[in-house]
Amino acid sequence: MLSFVYVGIYWNNHHHMLQAAGRVTGPMLWANLHLLFWLSLFPFATGWMGENHFAAAPSIAYGVVLLMAAIAYWILQSTIIASQGADSLLRRAVGGDWKGKASPFFYLAGIALATRAAWLAESLYVLVALIWLLPDRRIERVFGDANK
Repeated sequence: MLSFVYVGIYWNNHHHMLQAAGRVTGPMLWANLHLLFWLSLFPFATGWMGENHFAAAPSIAYGVVLLMAAIAYWILQSTIIASQGADSLLRRAVGGDWKGKASPFFYLAGIALATRAAWLAESLYVLVALIWLLPDRRIERVFGDANK
């Protein structure tokens, strides 16, 4: 269930991000493919973790996949902003991006904790998903301002 929630979060944010992009460049396509690669590993990591009752190694692998997907998303976001300039719609929508900056630290903490208590790692992974599930009106607010 957690992986489904993560895929949904990425799907929604990806949709909004590309909507804000306006046009797509070659580097954006490569960055998008990089993100897709890491997202494609979610089923493997989820299955391995479930089959091994949330043991340390699969919990670490799951955290690494989450971390790498977050990094890939940041790369795509940065590529889009770089192609559109500092005053781009996406740049304004992202703002300080506290969620994007905090998430990798939670993933790293989960990876480190998985060796001692895998349930703590999973708790951090759930916490990050919950943070992202909370309504975030940055994109809608910026789109609303752009349409005025």
